[in-house]
Amino acid sequence: MKTIGFIGCGNMGSAMIGGILGAGLTTPDLIFASASTETRLNAVKEKYGINTTTNNWDVASKSDILILAVKPNKLSEVIPDISGSIKKNAVIVSIAAGTSILKLENLFCREIKLVRAMPNTPALVGEAMSALSANDNVTDDELAEIVSVFESFGKCEIVPESLMDAVTGVSGSSPAYVYMFIEAMADAAVLDGMPRSQAYKFAAQSVLGSAKMVLESGSHPGALKDNVCSPGGTTIAAVAELEKSGFRSAVISAQHACVNKSKSM
Repeated sequence: MKTIGFIGCGNMGSAMIGGILGAGLTTPDLIFASASTETRLNAVKEKYGINTTTNNWDVASKSDILILAVKPNKLSEVIPDISGSIKKNAVIVSIAAGTSILKLENLFCREIKLVRAMPNTPALVGEAMSALSANDNVTDDELAEIVSVFESFGKCEIVPESLMDAVTGVSGSSPAYVYMFIEAMADAAVLDGMPRSQAYKFAAQSVLGSAKMVLESGSHPGALKDNVCSPGGTTIAAVAELEKSGFRSAVISAQHACVNKSKSM
């Protein structure tokens, strides 16, 4: 078992820690985490029993796998501070959106093993979708270890870095679009007389079940949609209204805006 360090342990870092421990990849005594506030550290320590500190340098010096779970605008402050303390063969994982491998390497100003990752917030319930891209210094065995870390709290794919901005649009940020869709469906159900709490349950479970159908059936989403649309029925009436309102084009435009923002960061 290797020592795993987290610089930053907010919602995403905490979810990752929970997944790693739940999968038995390591033990609490081999996980170190730092944060800027004692309040956050105390909450994580109480929940998982890991080692915590406000000293980023201390975490970096102990870690075989070091996960940078801070916001992109904090990297230029955090990385120069820890660069000199990182173990020679440590693998560094960054989950910062819109920050390229080249930019990260330049911030470290030294030869490093680096994996750029993009998980999403469903990691909090063990259902993340994550993408990984590694620099040339990371071996196949090391990358396999990082894959196992990310698969402990969801699904994971290795992609070329050129697709990372697209990943941000289709999975990194997309839970927000899905939540809006669930909220809108629930609002419609409330309009038709359903209690709010029940409406959210019906809407959310329908989205969950539909997603599982796509993942597990192997069928094209269009074919699955067609199977629900009886001739002259209720579903095709709803689908026609969505098309009239530009549902698909709105989703595509929104996701494209997300990708463009990621590219500009």
